[in-house]
Amino acid sequence: MMDWKRLMSSARIGDNKENKNTNPLRSDFEIDYDRIIFSGPFRNLQDKTQVFPLPDQDFVHTRLTHSLEVSSVGKSLGKNVGASVIEKNADLSYLTPYDFGAVVGAAALAHDVGNPPFGHSGEQAISDYFLHNSKAQKFKALVSPEQWNDLIRFEGNAQGFRLLTKNQKQGLRLTFATLAAFTKYPCSSTLPNRDKSRKSQKKYGYFKAEESVFCEVANHLGLIQFDENENTYARHPLAFLVEAADDICYSIIDLEDGFGLGLVTYEEARDFLAEILGDRYYPEKLENIASDKEKIGVLRAVAINTLIHQTSEVFMAHEEQILNGSFDKALTDLIPAADTLERLSSFSVKRIYQSRQVLEKEAAGFEVIDGLLESFIEAVFCKFYDEKKYSGRHKSVYRLLPSEIQFKLDWAKSPYESFLEITDYISGMTDSSAVKQFRIMKGISLA
Repeated sequence: MMDWKRLMSSARIGDNKENKNTNPLRSDFEIDYDRIIFSGPFRNLQDKTQVFPLPDQDFVHTRLTHSLEVSSVGKSLGKNVGASVIEKNADLSYLTPYDFGAVVGAAALAHDVGNPPFGHSGEQAISDYFLHNSKAQKFKALVSPEQWNDLIRFEGNAQGFRLLTKNQKQGLRLTFATLAAFTKYPCSSTLPNRDKSRKSQKKYGYFKAEESVFCEVANHLGLIQFDENENTYARHPLAFLVEAADDICYSIIDLEDGFGLGLVTYEEARDFLAEILGDRYYPEKLENIASDKEKIGVLRAVAINTLIHQTSEVFMAHEEQILNGSFDKALTDLIPAADTLERLSSFSVKRIYQSRQVLEKEAAGFEVIDGLLESFIEAVFCKFYDEKKYSGRHKSVYRLLPSEIQFKLDWAKSPYESFLEITDYISGMTDSSAVKQFRIMKGISLA
């Protein structure tokens, strides 16, 4: 059974004792939030695709605005759950509901920092390069099977954990609680027998390179370990709330964006939101609102609030099973509005996610990321591992890498670490910077 006192540890990697923060107005978990929001990886989300490419005619969400909204919902979920947990546990009186909200809010704020340009197609593009590009096949012999699996199954969640834990002496140094709440998939890419009934094993949460770091976090917090050989753990309970905040936001906000772009009618959007509200839906109140856009905005706000309360209640109803590791489902699959959200998801796939403008952006992303990976990795490979083929072109491409990347590659002990440094660089690019770099390197544009 996991223990809330350990789970809410404010210790940080490199200093596994509880911090002695004497500022009563700013907790260690709020410091986590501040460190993330001022970080480069978070700032780059302002120019990364959420679902839609940025249109000229209307505002739609980027990864940045999506992450801010998920964090806002996460804070509310955390405070709701925190208030109930503290009320049940007298030994947690030193904590406040705001501490729980701060952990979920910080983890939710960072939940997309590992996503490459061009949305989820960017993840697939990196995987496809190592899996299908003919020039990349020679690299398989240079790495272990576990390391190769990380590369051919590139995962934004694992990349996010890597960014949050790299260079701890100079980096973010987040608390153990926030790092664990961030990790929705506490297992590796090589887990041989995934339990498909467990949501936490649908993907993976850390690369082989960060396995020891994740194990340090998990063991410090007392996460339940399922498989010692594979370092597979139960989720931190608050990770369920981070996941729920993301589920709530993309379900509702993508519908609103689809309406704003004309892919969804007012009646379709209104009816989905009204169904979530149930008996809290008062159509007569909409008559006093001038525009359809404002009407959808009001319904969206009330729908999100409704889903927050439903999700908080489901969490507390299953708290004991969550703490003993037997519960492993998405909270939003169990709320009263679950059927509506499932139908909304199917509707969104057909009407929004497979719209032409989304598919065009995805197709472009595959070309750009494959081209950048091939150019940079070939240059690095020839410089360090096949010097006879290190041409003038390779030299020019290599010199385009930032100096800090070049420095790390100079002392890299393995090809695997070198590959990760390159994927760090490319996955960290914004959509615009990736396109610009690709166009310049292919001679399409020199400006």
